Amino acid sequence: MNRIAAFVLFLFVTGLSAQSSGDEIFRHPLEAKNMNVFRMICSGLAGYPFIKGNFEQEKFINRQDRHLKSSGNFIIAAGLGMVWDTERPFPSTLVLGKDYLIQSRPGGQKTVLGARGNDTFIRLAEVINTVFLGNAQGLLDNFDVYFTGSSAAWELGLSPRNKTIGSFAEKIIMKGDAAIKFIQIFEQGGDTIKYILNNHSYPAELTIHERTLFSLP
Repeated sequence: MNRIAAFVLFLFVTGLSAQSSGDEIFRHPLEAKNMNVFRMICSGLAGYPFIKGNFEQEKFINRQDRHLKSSGNFIIAAGLGMVWDTERPFPSTLVLGKDYLIQSRPGGQKTVLGARGNDTFIRLAEVINTVFLGNAQGLLDNFDVYFTGSSAAWELGLSPRNKTIGSFAEKIIMKGDAAIKFIQIFEQGGDTIKYILNNHSYPAELTIHERTLFSLP
């Protein structure tokens, strides 16, 4: 389970430093006065069946005082899942479906992990889809939500209400405009994971190759 959770949490994040004072957003709980703006932003995020772009990822390992960086491309496909195609420092591809995970390495080697009987994996996979596809009710059901801004520039803080999610993530911060540009997860052990997402595009369809990435070997 630790291996699965590490893969899933690896997916999630973007750009403050590990020592950043990211607590400011958690002074602004979501209220009735900005609920409509929050739901409008979520609706906008959910408006595209496919999202593609580039990512820069950084993981800070607290106990070793180390920063691990990687970069590549991502695909988010409603109803299918996500693809994280890492190019640097080492090529690899990670596909997260609704109930499975596939990791591919150079040479065609693939590792498949299923979620059967694994509630933790299923819940984390649901959260990933909830975040990137703008599922407002899913966020409200799983987190205490904090929010500031407008559709032009917003910041979101998520404090897990679900014990499964909370066992790994202490809190999550997201920023964006018409798209999610930044996500940071603060893990319970003091580590952080960050992603900067950019160069978003919204194709009407995936290519044949991109669709085959979601197929189990």
